[in-house]
Amino acid sequence: MITNVVALVILLACKSPDVTIPASATAVPGARKLVWADEFDKAGLPDSAKWGYEVGGNGWGNNELQYYTSRRAENARVENGKLIIEARKEDYQGKSYTSARLLTQRKTTWTYGRIEAMAKLPKGVGTWPAVWMLGNNISTAGWPRSGEIDIMEHVGFDEGVVHGTVHTEAYNHSKKTEKGNAVSIKNVTTDFHLYAIEWTADQIDFFVDDQKYYTVQKSVLGSSEAQWPFDQPFFLILNVAVGGNWGGQKGVDETIWPQRMEVDYVRVYQ
Repeated sequence: MITNVVALVILLACKSPDVTIPASATAVPGARKLVWADEFDKAGLPDSAKWGYEVGGNGWGNNELQYYTSRRAENARVENGKLIIEARKEDYQGKSYTSARLLTQRKTTWTYGRIEAMAKLPKGVGTWPAVWMLGNNISTAGWPRSGEIDIMEHVGFDEGVVHGTVHTEAYNHSKKTEKGNAVSIKNVTTDFHLYAIEWTADQIDFFVDDQKYYTVQKSVLGSSEAQWPFDQPFFLILNVAVGGNWGGQKGVDETIWPQRMEVDYVRVYQ
């Protein structure tokens, strides 16, 4: 998810949406231990010990249309063992849509590991869900110096094409130098799929359903902080945006709302 900067050109032209995942790329998690998880098995608002909220309707650097709310069950709740992040068409705080953006900042951060989310994505033109991470130093370093890891992004006008991307000071969408790839996945809006990264000091691998479709390596990008800011703590973000420079590139279908991203679980192994 692009953050705190106006997006001028979106990545579709420089990513291939027709990647075929080779069978040999199946991931086999190593001898890692589960260090953090949310199984979403307690109904009500999301667990406040694990999740906070980002709040507001300032467009989030991307001309997004939603107002992100806090502790509002209409937009973020746990029900039937799933986290629901729901974007709704309604007038709220001067905006025409509401949604939620949950994050572990000031709760929990990680440096390296396997981060995964089992999720079913919203459907329709104008939806823009994401599972992503930002460097914990963003409040002082700013974006993109802090680094960004997009574990999963999906825009509704291009249904079934899942993107994995990193942004750094040297490589980011503003310079048209971001590093990422995309893969076509069936039934992303009707079935749950596992979106994950395997992150080490040397590289970040991107997976859907435990099959690797992209790798970014420090040895290729470079080891300076501007090139590789991924040797520091990062926090996790889950959100559904409405419209925006990418999600709204083909407009927003006003007849589809509400739309939700459902998350069965989030797990972190180290």
